[in-house]
Amino acid sequence: MSKYVLYEKRGRTALVTINRPEVMNALHYDAHAELYDVWTDFLDDGEVWTAIVTGAGDKAFCAGADIKHMATLPEKERVSNAVREASDSRIQFGGMVHREIWKPIIAAVNGYCLGGGLEIALACDVIIAVPHARFGAPEIKNTGGYPGSGGVHRLPRQVPLKIAMQMLLTGEPISAEDAHRWGLVNKVVPPGQLLAEAFAVADLLNARPPVAARVIKEMVAKSLDLPLEYPDTQGLRAWDLDERVGLKLRASEDWKSREGPRAFVEKRKPVWKGR
Repeated sequence: MSKYVLYEKRGRTALVTINRPEVMNALHYDAHAELYDVWTDFLDDGEVWTAIVTGAGDKAFCAGADIKHMATLPEKERVSNAVREASDSRIQFGGMVHREIWKPIIAAVNGYCLGGGLEIALACDVIIAVPHARFGAPEIKNTGGYPGSGGVHRLPRQVPLKIAMQMLLTGEPISAEDAHRWGLVNKVVPPGQLLAEAFAVADLLNARPPVAARVIKEMVAKSLDLPLEYPDTQGLRAWDLDERVGLKLRASEDWKSREGPRAFVEKRKPVWKGR
């Protein structure tokens, strides 16, 4: 039974809610492990195609690591960052920042999105936020460290370099308006419309062929740092992923049945199997 995470499935969409509002939805080892199990179930359930992750209450999406809890842990229970953030670790931040989750994930940011909370949002594909949301990487200011759960790598890939460096080096947060202006946030909506907007986006994604969506997500993630071409024949090119990853789509039932082209010709909505 989950203690720190609420998890429900609404048709093709899973709603994941970090449920520690008394500490601004900050996370400790047990919460990470619960989230890991939730994301595992999401991955394994072929009937659920998209997820929304949010925080309980109206103050915080996730304020990062529960530093007070970590400070009281006995030495023997503490785990190094390298071990904690291994791709198969159940206590990696949010249970998901190092995992290959190719199903689309939407972050519905309902308040402070700081530290590890920002790293969860950065690992998502779409971010919807309320006007009072704040996005920041305060590690350098709060602990003298750096965002070790992907923030130092993902943030410069998702906003202009100078903005990322300002956030990382000062530890100061930016507003939802600025996050939207710099391309970190897709849309800012009133608080009462946050989940409705997130589910509207999920419905739109779920109307598309799910295998194709997963292939697109994987190809984008794996090709970001690859050149389109090399001057010689050495090295992996972005184009090479079409054969390696795109094959997953061409091997799917949805592709082989030609459901997309047939639905287009027949002027009807396609019925995707997700297989």
